[in-house]
Amino acid sequence: MTHENPSDVHLTITADEAIVLFEFLQRFSNTDKLVIEDQAEERALWNLCCVFEKNLVAPFDKKYTVLLQEARDRLRDES
Repeated sequence: MTHENPSDVHLTITADEAIVLFEFLQRFSNTDKLVIEDQAEERALWNLCCVFEKNLVAPFDKKYTVLLQEARDRLRDES
């Protein structure tokens, strides 16, 4: 049995999007450079943005700037 956080977001992307995005993120992880090497990466990122737009409510909240800052604070590595 899994114990999911009620604020978790579940997104669905295609297998093609997943592999293209995986390669894009792996490359960034290895080089610290965000560079589009193929138009498919751009398309996969656009598609992912559309998925977020369909599933997230926070970007449309009047307090979005505060919500974004709080999310960044929670995700940031501790120093």
